[in-house]
Amino acid sequence: MNPSTSTDPEHIAISKSRGISIDWKDGLRSEYDNTYLRDHCPCASCTGAHGTDPRPKASENPLKLFAPKPRMDSVEPVGNYAIRIVWNDGHGTGIYSFAHLRSISRETPQS
Repeated sequence: MNPSTSTDPEHIAISKSRGISIDWKDGLRSEYDNTYLRDHCPCASCTGAHGTDPRPKASENPLKLFAPKPRMDSVEPVGNYAIRIVWNDGHGTGIYSFAHLRSISRETPQS
């Protein structure tokens, strides 16, 4: 198997209010809800790569009943290797490479 195949999407379905589903070329499917995607933003600000504290995960917020649910305002391709998501909280610097999405995936076989 070609090593890049596991990070090549066959089909991407986007629901701005719910999340993203990806069918990978190697036959697996990954589903990401918006909270999971927002919590796994790979940008330097969210990961703490600039020496700052990483962004707290919304899924770990004890007051999440009072927090607005993450929603995608827009999604756009970045070359042939990633997507950029702009969130309803104004954040939009995260570029989600297909390799990153596959690395955080909880995949299941396609039916």
